[in-house]
Amino acid sequence: MLRADPPAVSPSLPPLGEVLRGGRGHHGAVPISVAALLRPAVYTRWLHLAMGGVFAGSCVMVVPGFDESLPRTLLFCLISPLPLLALAAIVPGTRHAEGAQARWLLKPRDGAEISVAPSRSLDDRWRTWLWLVFRVWLGVAVLALTANGLTLALQFGFAPFRQGSLQAAGVRMLDSDRLFLGPFLAPPLVLALMGTIIAAGGLQARAARALLGPSPAERLAEVEHRAEQLLERNRLAAELHDSVGHALTLTILQAGAAKQLASTDPAFVHRALTVIEETGRRAMDDLERTVGLLRDAPAGPRARPTLAELDTLLDGARAAGTPILADVSPRIDSIPGVVSREAYRILQEAVTNALRHVPGAPVAIDIVVDGSCLELRVVNPLPARSTGPPRQDGKGLRGAKERAVLLGGEFSATSRDEHWIVETRLPLDMGSGLQATRGGLASFSRGDSVMAADGGP
Repeated sequence: MLRADPPAVSPSLPPLGEVLRGGRGHHGAVPISVAALLRPAVYTRWLHLAMGGVFAGSCVMVVPGFDESLPRTLLFCLISPLPLLALAAIVPGTRHAEGAQARWLLKPRDGAEISVAPSRSLDDRWRTWLWLVFRVWLGVAVLALTANGLTLALQFGFAPFRQGSLQAAGVRMLDSDRLFLGPFLAPPLVLALMGTIIAAGGLQARAARALLGPSPAERLAEVEHRAEQLLERNRLAAELHDSVGHALTLTILQAGAAKQLASTDPAFVHRALTVIEETGRRAMDDLERTVGLLRDAPAGPRARPTLAELDTLLDGARAAGTPILADVSPRIDSIPGVVSREAYRILQEAVTNALRHVPGAPVAIDIVVDGSCLELRVVNPLPARSTGPPRQDGKGLRGAKERAVLLGGEFSATSRDEHWIVETRLPLDMGSGLQATRGGLASFSRGDSVMAADGGP
């Protein structure tokens, strides 16, 4: 009985991408070299280097002119451009132009590592001058090496067709009886030249990051800009949470109550629908104003609410079936606008939490204005079915604490004697408040908040 032998398995060819990344096993050395030569950055970096060499050659053509001696000509290429480079480094726009060229041709992994800002200080101009000198000098070396290396490689390639020995720069390279070795020496010479160019390009990129990179002042300004963006984004998120969250909570409660009493109390249903309409309009105004801020548009159709609109807030809560007992100081109209706006949002968050978690339970509000600060206190019962402490990661109360801390004030939210108590103290003197803000933000970032023990809904 004949049995067919299994077909011979031919070694599979690796994918092209794997070959360019280094191949498999011990065959990886040559593909890595090939992959390095195929990178576009190799040739754009060489162009960047060659531009420095061409600039130096142009300066030598003007003064003092090329010399028959190659070493003397190279020395002139290194010295002649220095006065022009010093003048160029003084111009603020030179740093911007050099940074843009370096980003485009050197192709760093992170373009932000190379600044495109103009020079603003003496240190920026000094670093720009060092960069220009380094770029020109390295460009002269690479351009001279490229020209002479390629010329020598061509001479090696055509060496068997020559008569007599092969000489370059006054140095005998091959005797007449060894000219046949020339074609075998040309490829290694070209590979060595390419390796040198790759190394020089990498060195140029590292020098650009070191000499054209952002200064400490620019790095600090960038960090501050990002921090401002983060604070603005958090503030807008808090605005949306407070305004829209309150409106939705009030709308849900009113709609639920109206549904239950639709057939027995038409008057209540009418009042509930009126409250829902007014709440929806206010929420739309807040949303339009916040979207306008995101679009850098002018102020929206209405300013942010203040304590002057406290009656509207409390009437909406009462219409939802929550008894509100408010003791409000008559001096709230005289407090600064920014304090009044932030205090309104803090009260709105406290009332919204009471409506959401203990609907129908009484809420006591105390607002006291003394000579230097505004004190707020909101007390409501804890939920009857609560089996544990309130959540500690509530976004609403965290946003309320941020509002108080940014004004240099204090905020606490804690459970005590079966009640949830929110207390806030805001300074009316904005000068002292802003001085206290830095310390407050530091303690808030470390988590040393009075809310940490109990959190909030």
